[in-house]
This record gives sequence, structure tokens and C-alpha cells, in this order.
Amino acid sequence: MRAIILLLTICLSLPAILPAQSNTDTWTIHADTINPTNYYGVTVANGMVGLVSSTDPFRAKDVVLNGAFDLYGRGRVSNILKTFNFINLYLDIDGRRIDNFKQTTHLRQTLDMRRACLTTTFDYQDKATVTYTWYALRQLPYTALVDVTITAHKDIDIVPASVMEAPDMLKDVENYYNEIDRPHVTISLLTSTAKSPTGRLLMAASNSILFDEPHGSEPNVIHEMWDNNMHLVKFKKNLKAGTTYHFAVVGSTLTSAHNDDPLNEAERLTLFATLQGSQQLIKAHEQAWQQLWQSDIVIDGDDTLQRDIRLMLYHLYSFAREGTAYSLSPMGLSGLGYNGHTFWDTEIWMYPALLLLQPKIAASLMEYRYQRLPAALKNAASHGYKGAMFPWESAASGNEETPVWALSGPFEHHITADVGIAAWNYYCVTRDKTWLKEKGYPILEATADFWTSRVERKDPGHYDIRNVVAADEWAENVDNNAYTNAAARANLQDATEAARVLGLTPNPDWINVRNNIPILRFPDGVTREHATYNGESIKQADVNLLSYPLKEITSPADIRRDLDYYQPRVGEGPAMTHAIFSILYERLGLPAKALSVLKEGYTPNLRPPFGVIAETATGNNPYFATGAGGVLQAMLNGFGGLDITNTGIIQLPTHLPTGWKSVKITGVGLNRLTFVVKSTN
Repeated sequence: MRAIILLLTICLSLPAILPAQSNTDTWTIHADTINPTNYYGVTVANGMVGLVSSTDPFRAKDVVLNGAFDLYGRGRVSNILKTFNFINLYLDIDGRRIDNFKQTTHLRQTLDMRRACLTTTFDYQDKATVTYTWYALRQLPYTALVDVTITAHKDIDIVPASVMEAPDMLKDVENYYNEIDRPHVTISLLTSTAKSPTGRLLMAASNSILFDEPHGSEPNVIHEMWDNNMHLVKFKKNLKAGTTYHFAVVGSTLTSAHNDDPLNEAERLTLFATLQGSQQLIKAHEQAWQQLWQSDIVIDGDDTLQRDIRLMLYHLYSFAREGTAYSLSPMGLSGLGYNGHTFWDTEIWMYPALLLLQPKIAASLMEYRYQRLPAALKNAASHGYKGAMFPWESAASGNEETPVWALSGPFEHHITADVGIAAWNYYCVTRDKTWLKEKGYPILEATADFWTSRVERKDPGHYDIRNVVAADEWAENVDNNAYTNAAARANLQDATEAARVLGLTPNPDWINVRNNIPILRFPDGVTREHATYNGESIKQADVNLLSYPLKEITSPADIRRDLDYYQPRVGEGPAMTHAIFSILYERLGLPAKALSVLKEGYTPNLRPPFGVIAETATGNNPYFATGAGGVLQAMLNGFGGLDITNTGIIQLPTHLPTGWKSVKITGVGLNRLTFVVKSTN
């Protein structure tokens, strides 16, 4: 992970502040208390648009748009962009605005992971019960819906409003309002455009109110513009006691990075959704998620862990989508963390679970890298190397986007091997030889060529890789880092195998270099993290990655020796490190130890009220999708026994912890296979 020095304090008491849950309901998470000083929002996303919940009624904290970057803010590098808050509402009841949850009673927010929606419900005095639900519509990548019901307990007057607000970072905001009147429907379009901070992108959003009343009897809509950064449409309705009123707001957002004409396209997409109606939109959304949930991890015997795993799957599924060329950031679509950039977090931590459970989404992640291969070729050439050198931080262009103060940009070269390994694993799972020939092999060939020029061939039979930032990022500018060297060896081996699969003659220097890259060891046989490593504390897993996922070290005695040495040297660490320890203990036949280190690694990182995962036990930057990816691998490749080999997916023998009856993994690979592990206790 990134080079950030953190206080190493484990806050094991944190999970106790999470909401109590039913022992049988592992699909929903309820938040009955909204504490503004201790609230970490949950994200509703569809792989393109991310809506982050807040402590204000009807309001999104952030609306994040995938694939949209511009130069602003920290580091003088591209940052992912917020877009318009286009699903925000306000509600007046009898002339009083509900703008704070302190005005309400019986407040509850519920994340329904099966249906991928967030519902907030509350009572306002003794006058009404209000419920609203967010959907980032899975079937419509640029579109979201908020569905609202108000049940009157007394005769009341309501004034709901749909508010379009531009974030501060945007400039040159222009607002539009248009009514499209047809014999069977009148559509009121609330639209805004703005330029990104440098003016590079044009951003647009549009929304419309969906009424249930027949055409001609729906409320009159009034447009108001408060200032250049915010305008709204509102309507008034009188409700009799005992009646329930329903309406919805649907909207779309995109930029010139997505479409050459974002203004008109945003309005077209909103019109398209409006004419379908809220019920049809929600039904199609739920059907799309039903398809995604055909790939699931089912634990019989630990409901708390089951709910945590579902939340992690939900977020990974929410942060990416098939049919795109977009990748994943460590924080997904939950905000602007890590500038929205793509690191090795994708290929080594998040991608493996998606490759097994959602290979079509994994194809999008690989397409992102393939389309940026020309930039990686130029990057290698500019550093005096052959082949392709992928950037440590990547955004829209595929150029290096690491801030210059971070040495990982020019020196954390294992990212190139990570991309190559991911490409080979995609072929191993899908067996798609056409893809391998057209896209996978060009990546593998170029990344392997990089290592033939990156090594220093000073001694026969000993090719050093000097001056790198290790996977343990506290180790900067070191020689022969264990993970970097082993990843390079794997990359060179995979490229050779890929050539053979395609009937090509592999470059003989690939295997020559692979066989001469050293893996250093201490006299007692412990793998040495790098040439000058002498037992100091480390930030995160490095050497232990040689056992999984790299399979460089396979002897159980060697795996255990390295575990015993390095596990005590990792402090708090980012949330994914202990998942590697868990996998290795499980594969060594120690399921109880595997479970304990897994929970030790992530439960202190859970944040209220939904249990979203932060990067570290003392950090507060959820949602940390990288950590979720590690935990999911512990379930899939540890307790579930799944293993990606050159001949496809196999299942290794495993043993379950005491109290677990079974683990069932459904929807694996393109053939949607099911794998089951049953307890022998």
C-alpha cells in the first residue's frame, strides 16, 4: 500500500459500537442511531455512480463518478471528481423544513445488500412517517433513483423539493429547466452543467420527479433558482390523515469523458428512465442484482462473519461493472480517497475475488490495463527500460499519477508484474484463448520484457533487482526485495506459459532471467525481505505473499517459518495483511488460527453505524475495498480451498473452524460452478 506512517494502536473495542443484528438476517444492516460525530456513511453504487450517505435528511454526502478525473487538490495529480448532488431532496411539513435528524423520532437507516439499496425511515412529530430509499440503478450505469413515501397521521401539507447542487470544485455552473409536454405525460427536467476545475471536462446532471397520479392530475411543479450553484423544483400536496403518498426522483449524470455531448445525453437518459416509471426501474435493478448474487459466499455457522462478508462482496460488486474499461481504487466509489487512483490494490487484492465470482467484471479491470498499455510502453522507454512499465498510481491516461513526494511512483516496480500476473490468471480462469492472443499476451510479453531490462546482470547466475520500494512500503530504495523479485519471476514464467499456449516461441531470455533472480534468505532459512533487512517492523505483508498468491514458496515448513518470523513484525497494518496470514494458516491445516487472525485483521477496522471497513484500526477512511478484497480471498482461497492454476480452478482440501457447518461458494467462473466445504468436526 501507499507510504503513510500511521500510529500503531489496535482499537479492539470498536466493533462493540456497531448495531446489534438479528442472528438470522445476514442480508440487511440496520442503523438505529445517527451520531454525526461518529458516523461513517455507506455507499450505494452501480460501478459508475457512487452515492455516499450522510447525517442530514435526504442528502448525499458525496456523489462520485467513475472515470472522471481532473487536476486539482492534493499532489498536483489527477483526482477523481465529485459530480452534482442530483438526488438531494428537502421536505417541508406544515411549513417546517426537516433539515436535521434531531427533529425526528424512530429513525432507522437500513442497507439491504440483496437489493442494493439504502432506506431511511423516521417519524416527524405525530404527523407523519417518512421513508426514502436510494438506488444506484444497476441496469442504467449513469442513473440513480430516490423513492419516497409519506404516510400522514394527521391532515398535513407537504412541500417536497428535488435539489440540484454543484460541488465547490466545479466552475462555470449553468442551470437549465425545461418542461416536455406530451398528451400522456409532462416531464419537468432539472438540469445543470459545469466545467471541471481545469475546464478539461464538461459535467452534466439532470433529474425529474416521477408521480403516480394520472397525467393532468399530478401536482404543479415550480422551479426555483437560489444561486448559480443550486436550483430546484418543488410541489405542494395536501395529505389526509391515514393516507400514504408516493413519488420518486430519477436522475442521470455523466461527463465529456463518458460522452461527447454530456448535457443532452444526461437529459436523454433521465427521460428514458422517467418514462419507464419507478416500479419498472426498481424491478430491473433488483433483477440485475439477483444475477450478481448468484455468485456468493455462504457460511453456515457464523452469522456475524456472514454479514461482514456480504457487505464486502456488496461493495466490490458496487464499485465495478462489466462492459467498461474502468478499474478499482482502494476506496472504490465511496469518496475521493487516494484520489480515486488505481494501484496494485486492484490486481493483487480486489481483482482475485472478482475474477472467481464475477469474471465479466474482472474483464473490465483487465481492459483498463490493456487500453493503457501504450502509456506503459512509453513510461518504460522514458526510464530506459524495454517493454511496459505500468505506473504505481494510474488514473484516466495511464501515465504515472503518483505525487512526486512519494518514492513509490518511480520505484515501486512490482506493479508491472502484478498486472502481468492478473492477465495470466484471467486466462487461467476463463480459458479464453482469443482474449489471451489479442489482449493478454501483449500485456504479458511487454511486462516480461520489462524485467529482462530491469535486472542488473553483474554476476553470472545472479541477476539483481536493485533500488525498489518494496511491497512493505516502509522499505524504500532497497535491493532484491522478496516480493518484487518473486513477482518478477512469476511474471516471466507466466509469459513463457502464455506463449506456449498460443503456439508461439517464448523469448528464451524470459526463463533465463527468471531463473537467475534471487530470493534471499537468512542463515536459518527464513526468507529475507530485502538485502539489508534485519528484523525491523514492517508495514504490511511482503515475504508471506511469496507463499500466497505467488506460490514461490510451497514447502509447509518454509511457509510456517516465514509466518512465525514476519507475523509478529507486522503492527496494525492495512486491513488486508492478516487475510494472507489466514489463508496460509488454513492451508497449513490450522483453521482455528486462520479464523482468529482473519478477525484480528479486520474487525478493529469496522466503523459505525454500518460496519464499513477502514484501512487501519486507528484510521477513519472507509470504505477500504482493498481490505475487503483480502478478506474475501481468505474465504475463497483459504477456507473455501479455491486455487487458480495453469489448468483452471481447483479446490484444495480444507478444514473448517469449530462451529462452522459448511462453506458454500456459488457462481464461480464463467460456468457458475458451486464448491462446498463441509465440517468434519
